[in-house]
Amino acid sequence: MAKVRVGIIGTGGMAQVHIKRLLQNPDAEIAALCDIDPKALASTLKQHPQLPATIPQFADYREMLEKAELDAVHIDTPHTLHYQMILDSLDAGKHVLCEKPMVCTVAHAHDVLRKIEETGKVFVLAYQRHYQPEFLYIRDAIAAGRIGEVQFVQGLQCQGWLKGVAGTWRQTQELSGGGQLNDSGSHLLAVILFTTGLTADRVCAFIDNFGVPVDINSALTIEFEGGAQGNISVVGNAPTWHEDLTIWGEKGIFFMRNGKLEVCDESGKRFTPSAEEMPKGSNPDDNFIAAVLGREAVGSPAHWGLKVIELTEAAWKSAAENRIVKVEH
Repeated sequence: MAKVRVGIIGTGGMAQVHIKRLLQNPDAEIAALCDIDPKALASTLKQHPQLPATIPQFADYREMLEKAELDAVHIDTPHTLHYQMILDSLDAGKHVLCEKPMVCTVAHAHDVLRKIEETGKVFVLAYQRHYQPEFLYIRDAIAAGRIGEVQFVQGLQCQGWLKGVAGTWRQTQELSGGGQLNDSGSHLLAVILFTTGLTADRVCAFIDNFGVPVDINSALTIEFEGGAQGNISVVGNAPTWHEDLTIWGEKGIFFMRNGKLEVCDESGKRFTPSAEEMPKGSNPDDNFIAAVLGREAVGSPAHWGLKVIELTEAAWKSAAENRIVKVEH
């Protein structure tokens, strides 16, 4: 194909980020838009004047799959809608990029993985940290044994999620499938598992909803297979955004503070890797187009969606039942 023709399902805030990247990619063409809200469609056209005014627009994604000339779709809708939209899009013969979290239950994740295998279509999960040079550096260094076995992980993410998304679908259980742990917290869980290569074995979680239907603050203590330990803090009631990840190994430490990496070697020397040492970065959108064209492997495949929801679902169960829960794989 000369260009990958992409249909956008859901034209809310995150869709605008994806649309901007696709418009900058010479191998991509945005061929249709879909949203149940006409105002969202009109706003998208206003924000991106490069899009033709005559671009096909739909209120029903199934109609778009049937009538629009597409090779692929982006799914940028509320979380609990992802599952059926993924299955329908794959069944319609389309490649799929889906916003996080992939799905909201472990059972649905297994269904999606089976459908991807059955159809043979490209599937990219929009975990942008999987493409960030600093996280790729950490992953490669750990895989090469440069800090020995990982022994402990500490992750912290905070933001004003409680107030910032009040009154929106993100705090409606039927649409969000969960709170900040399942939303932006999903990125933190995913990148910890991605960089370390660890598999969670048991989790003990405490959750505070602050009187809303979904989780806001979450405190997770994790034991990984092989004995490594970890603490993950997701704080949704904060006055600012901050993300902090520390990974301790037998022979070194990685400190990741708000996107900036510092490494501590076995002697205790701390340093920042040079630009020349960093892997080349990318983003999910460009990787998706390149993967559809057969030029690249998928950088954030669907199995990360399964791993994240396995841990998330176990944490929810632990908090609800006030006990340590085995993470089933």
